[in-house]
Amino acid sequence: MKRILSIVGVVLILMGGVWFLQGINVIPIGFMAGQSQWTIIGAVVVVGGIGLLVLSNRRRKGAPVTSGSAKDHTI
Repeated sequence: MKRILSIVGVVLILMGGVWFLQGINVIPIGFMAGQSQWTIIGAVVVVGGIGLLVLSNRRRKGAPVTSGSAKDHTI
């Protein structure tokens, strides 16, 4: 589930980035070019994607920390 949410978060960041850049006319292709509403929509989608990435990669409270070395767990 974490992997799927991370992928969706990355896709949202990329889509929102394209929409934002089209809105500010950096990418002057398509009907979104130069339209300020797409700048705002793109920024909101980017922030949502970042939030989804943070949420999906956050460690659960009380979850054990995994390590590659067995000697890290000695008492």
